[in-house]
Amino acid sequence: MKTPQEYEEMAAQLDAVVSAKVSDFNASSELESAPEIASYKAGTQVLLLNGAYLTPEPVRWLWPGWLAYGKLHLLAGAPGQGKTTIAMALGAVVTGGAKWPDGLFASTGSILIWSGEDDPADTLLPRLLASGADRTKCYFVSGMREKGKVRPFDLAKDLTELEAAAQAIGDVKLIIVDPIVNAVTGDSHKNTEVRRNLQPLVDLGLRLNAAILGITHFSKGGADLDPAARVMGSVAFTAFARVVMVAAKAENADGEERRVLARAKSNIGSDSGGFAYEIDQIELEDGIWSSKISWGDELVGSARDLLSEPEKGAMPGKRSAVDSAKDFLRQILCDGPMPVKKIEQEAGAAGVSWSAIKRAYPQLNIIPKKSMDHWYWQMPKMREGSQEDQDAQGSQVGIAASEKRSGPGEPEEEQPDVSA
Repeated sequence: MKTPQEYEEMAAQLDAVVSAKVSDFNASSELESAPEIASYKAGTQVLLLNGAYLTPEPVRWLWPGWLAYGKLHLLAGAPGQGKTTIAMALGAVVTGGAKWPDGLFASTGSILIWSGEDDPADTLLPRLLASGADRTKCYFVSGMREKGKVRPFDLAKDLTELEAAAQAIGDVKLIIVDPIVNAVTGDSHKNTEVRRNLQPLVDLGLRLNAAILGITHFSKGGADLDPAARVMGSVAFTAFARVVMVAAKAENADGEERRVLARAKSNIGSDSGGFAYEIDQIELEDGIWSSKISWGDELVGSARDLLSEPEKGAMPGKRSAVDSAKDFLRQILCDGPMPVKKIEQEAGAAGVSWSAIKRAYPQLNIIPKKSMDHWYWQMPKMREGSQEDQDAQGSQVGIAASEKRSGPGEPEEEQPDVSA
């Protein structure tokens, strides 16, 4: 057995060794030039940045609170709400260094537009000009020339060439993608595929120091949902975007119908507020008519409050909360099992009530599974027949099954609470 003095000598030796290692590490030129810690395994590495070498930076705004450099934004709404016209109006502000709807002046720059729905010559450019755009700063992606032949532009294949063209322009500040689903080459209802396809677009915005604005539609029904949860396709579109704007018709306090652009979600600033707007028709030249946005008052309140009656009459056949909950569950579980607690969190963020989820759960025949300490939900394998047929069968068989089952080999009290 060692004496106390021997233990003190050992401790002093260990302290000296550790101190020398730390000194060598801090003196490393590699750490000073690139503060990354690499973990190597079979030819791969994980790069970790130490917080001590990072400098906090503010969000850099193109339009403060609404459009940020290097971020993805969504503009969603039902058909006929002027989403593309709004996007062109915002683009026109950038090209002319004009005023945003809140009165702030924009930083002048060029805009890049990739549209799969509207023709640049007879639709997009007239709308830009109607809003006062500088046409010399408006660029439209019209295709790719390859080996002497012209083919459609494909973001997955042509991103490098697009970046080179944008760098040559030199001052691109806003990139508009209409519709944003064009950027997804796989299934736009699968979270992993949406995220995998959108990330290169966001990285492009970071390298160009430009804001990305994607245009999309509302899914059918779901009027009782939070507006941000009504974005068509996978929930990953809304989750991946840092700001989600919605355009819709609503009634004001006097019962008068008005159009509203509202901020439904923001991870980098305020997630409320909006602007009233109108869509006007003006004649640019003889026989050339176009639509333009006339901005109204700045509005206060959440998107849900401002759009208390969105798209009245635009989506016939109001659906129940359970129908909306079933749509939500199909989307969020399409990629595979998910922890019940995570589902509850996502439902809350999407404005879907947990009571509606609990009623939808048995109707979809969702399978509960337990792994370690967590419960997971999983969609059953699709059988032959239409979705409506499965829903009808689920509403009868699934409810009866939910009353019997308590999960695979687990006591009932340990199951996720899905009782109505």
